[in-house]
Amino acid sequence: MTLTVLFAAGQDLFNDYHVPLANALKDNAPEAVLVTEAAPETVDYIIYAPSSVLQDFTPYTRCKAVLNLWAGVEKIVGNPTLTQPLCRMVDPALTQGMVEYVSGHALRHHLGMDAHIHARPGDWNPVDPPLAQDRSIAILGLGALGQAVAKALSAFGFQMHGWARGPKSVPGMTCHHGPTGLTDCLSRAEILVTLLPLTPDTENLLDTRALAILPEGAALINPGRGGLVDDTALIAALDSGHISHATLDVFRTEPLPADHPFWAHPRVTVTPHIAATTRPHTAAQVIAQNIARSEMGQPLLNLVDRSRGY
Repeated sequence: MTLTVLFAAGQDLFNDYHVPLANALKDNAPEAVLVTEAAPETVDYIIYAPSSVLQDFTPYTRCKAVLNLWAGVEKIVGNPTLTQPLCRMVDPALTQGMVEYVSGHALRHHLGMDAHIHARPGDWNPVDPPLAQDRSIAILGLGALGQAVAKALSAFGFQMHGWARGPKSVPGMTCHHGPTGLTDCLSRAEILVTLLPLTPDTENLLDTRALAILPEGAALINPGRGGLVDDTALIAALDSGHISHATLDVFRTEPLPADHPFWAHPRVTVTPHIAATTRPHTAAQVIAQNIARSEMGQPLLNLVDRSRGY
């Protein structure tokens, strides 16, 4: 029986994904046919991006799953017409990209590299940075990405702390949970990394109060979600010097508007949402293998829990 797989993520992305998906489906689910248009009642699976023009899932009565191309699902999970199972993207290449981004910027802040990169004649101030074993890094969010980043950073010898909503156990890391645990974790974060999903519970989690808990001179790395951070509170903390620097890869509005104060702030590094991009060749394998699992009666991988929002 032929399976109709609708690519509903836009033509630009289809240009990138067409060949990798066709090859991955041929290897994993040869009965699947990849299309960009189809009668809704004939569609078995939908490959999706939140920017899609498809917003009403009601007519897709035969659809067995919606397979999101991104790790984040906050822009789709609340859609009341979406009754089909929703899977988020968990891709080894995406995870590796995040590990490399966070590790690079954590080491940059740890070693004080900016001062040397921007040094001028006469700027001879040989201050030895601490060793990793003398520096504490905290990660908010201990899912697949947070645990992978923790593993990489703990290999350098950093004192690792992590926070999640519920109890977690991660090798090489002191784990905290709940409201009291969040305070304990933040108070130890000389470098803070945010890798939480964006939900009603996590929006503006890093507000004036939370930022004030961080040690004086802490650095922030946010490759998670822009809405985790109160922009106004962060700018105030940077202006006061309480936060020494913020490296930000995600924003409430993207691209970041040209008049946003982050662009001109001397203690902010803006990167254009590059920390963990979905790469077509590896993501195509994840999607095709999930379709194959579903057709064999196995549980879908990376299924979103609607009650938690991710």
